[in-house]
Amino acid sequence: MKVVYHEQYQTVYSSDPASAPGRIESIYNELHGHFEFVTPKPATEEDLALVHWKTHIDSVKRQDVVFKIAKLAVGGAVKAAQLATEGETAFGLIRPPGHHASSGSCWGFCYFNNIAISVEKLRREGRIKKAFIVDIDLHFGDGTANIFANTPDVTYFHPEGGNREKYVNNISATLKAKKDCDIVAVSAGFDRHELDWGQMLTTRDYFTIGKKIKQFAERVCDGKRYAVLEGGYNHAVLGKNVKSLLQGMK
Repeated sequence: MKVVYHEQYQTVYSSDPASAPGRIESIYNELHGHFEFVTPKPATEEDLALVHWKTHIDSVKRQDVVFKIAKLAVGGAVKAAQLATEGETAFGLIRPPGHHASSGSCWGFCYFNNIAISVEKLRREGRIKKAFIVDIDLHFGDGTANIFANTPDVTYFHPEGGNREKYVNNISATLKAKKDCDIVAVSAGFDRHELDWGQMLTTRDYFTIGKKIKQFAERVCDGKRYAVLEGGYNHAVLGKNVKSLLQGMK
């Protein structure tokens, strides 16, 4: 398991919770010394245009600091995806998040759709044909779903459940039924934790979810799997939750 990280992800680029001071640091401090860290390069505008309209790219470009960090976040997701196709499980410790960014719009602390761009780049390069995106964030990734709505070879899955047992069982049942993909990409949000906005999952549950994803990937797509950070806002537990997921996935 490699962690894709750049110190510029600590930049406070806005006043929203995803950009809060100390958020990235809380994860870094928990993971450092336990995983190998690698550094990404910023995405190109050609990468962004794989899923986003030029008008949207230009609108984000007007926000100089945001544009710089958002391109680097996309680059981190792309790096994690490339590592996964090479047989190395990876996690993008990146921000801003991305799953609320559609082709021509964005909201919910997102600017560019990191996971969607990383998947589409793999497809365009011929590294994969079919992808399975599992989004464990509290919120439905409408941007990701919109981008791939007319792409049968990319499946977007956002599990639901009224309690933690039903939620984990929903993941288990869906993974068991899914038979065909070339890679598993995880939109890893941690705001469904019992001490975060969702008030549901335990830290141990993230390990369980990670392990189920690992077992599924090993069964279906030669173990090719990666994750990128989405939400998660309680800094006191965020790092522990990320570490738990990664220990399950590695």
